[in-house]
Amino acid sequence: MLAGGALAMAASALAACSDGARTPIRPAASDPAADLPDIQFDVARFSAPEQSSPTGGPFVTPPVHTVYLTAALARSPGRDDQRELTRVLTLLESRYAFGAAGLLTFVSYGLPYFRRLPGGLTGDLVGAHLPRLLADPARSVLEEAVPAPTDVHPDNPGVTKKRFTVPVRIEQNDLMFTFRSDRAAVIQDVLGWFDGSDMLAGAPTPSPDFAGLLTVTSSRHMFTQVGLPRSVAEQNRLPYARFIQPDSPMWMGFSDQQTNASGPPAICTFAGHPSARLTTARPGDYLDNGGIQHLSHVILDMLQFYDMASPDTPPSENGNFSKRVQYMFHAPPVHPGNTDQLTDGGGPSFLPADNRGPDYAELTARGVGLPPGERRMGHLSTLQRSSRAPDGTPMHLRVDGPGFDPMDVPDGSSQPKLHFSLFVPTADVFARMRHSQAAVDLARKHRVAEQDNGLERFLTCTRRQNFLIPPRRHRAFPLVELAD
Repeated sequence: MLAGGALAMAASALAACSDGARTPIRPAASDPAADLPDIQFDVARFSAPEQSSPTGGPFVTPPVHTVYLTAALARSPGRDDQRELTRVLTLLESRYAFGAAGLLTFVSYGLPYFRRLPGGLTGDLVGAHLPRLLADPARSVLEEAVPAPTDVHPDNPGVTKKRFTVPVRIEQNDLMFTFRSDRAAVIQDVLGWFDGSDMLAGAPTPSPDFAGLLTVTSSRHMFTQVGLPRSVAEQNRLPYARFIQPDSPMWMGFSDQQTNASGPPAICTFAGHPSARLTTARPGDYLDNGGIQHLSHVILDMLQFYDMASPDTPPSENGNFSKRVQYMFHAPPVHPGNTDQLTDGGGPSFLPADNRGPDYAELTARGVGLPPGERRMGHLSTLQRSSRAPDGTPMHLRVDGPGFDPMDVPDGSSQPKLHFSLFVPTADVFARMRHSQAAVDLARKHRVAEQDNGLERFLTCTRRQNFLIPPRRHRAFPLVELAD
């Protein structure tokens, strides 16, 4: 398996933040001997909250470390390749207990993979098994990601960013592995095994051998734990370190781990859920318990988030907690914050992600409920324009979190990142959510200034791609066994 230097970035990042991370104490899974879920990402019971959670309240505690490993194929995979991938995945789950305390592994596939299958996207093989949209049967559940309205891209003339004007790239990877664990050493061991160590969990084990099929194209490390962004910021002497909320698992100081902010796994599958069924898939179909996994790579402009003109300049009033909490959630502020609006975040990290419905963003864009002359939209308000089913159930399950590395940074420096990934029932759902979040239409319609539109100006997305994550029973090169 050719990796070259592609694994080095994740391995380096894992090592760099290991000292500041702690291993959560988690209760044993409710039934460790139970069959593993056919919905690959239905893993809540294998990631039970630690016994002495520092957060309290209705929050999840995901695995501390995640590595997204993308790969390209040199040829169309065959039955031998399918058997080898099955061997690899079986070994991972036999050597490490399935769960956050051990190892969680997901496998998903991009459009280039399905184009390699006999007949390609329009052939009988893919056509017979890839679900379609119920609302528009001419469209597939898997469509490629597109630039968001606030991404730097030729389709968005005039869109620039204050510090990181990097054009977004729509990637063309064939597949992606997602490895998650509370222990950095576990993922380092897995990466070393993939890179040819022939050792897994301390035992001699032949490394994956796909006969030149796979080339690793990128490896990205994500960390998610209360206090870890602050620790990484202090370790690297970042100029805004003392402003980062010490109880937050995210760079921007607010928890992204509320249980009510993500939907049940089934609603993100092609077969659907009582709250929403958006595709032609039926239970028992080849891809019924599959879904769409989106992956983005985002550089965060934290100096701008705290409204610091330079690393040596103190924040202005626009960097206060009362402003930042509106950028993140809703306007007016959902919490007043502390007297000191900057030190240690200036206010709490864990705030309710309440659903205010699809029309709330437009109300505040018009200035309704705000002081005279103000027009503002929060990130959560704009997202809720299209992120939920008619009964209010979220139609997505997020697995995003912070990173700190030099990938795609123009000057090669390590910068705070958001490794954004989520599961949705169709690519169209994510495209509509991202369009809603950008809220360019509302900003133009109601003359909302750029600095009052959520988080958009702080985010530079440099890479995007959509993947299909098949059911567990077909996760090893899906459809290959039907191609004979």
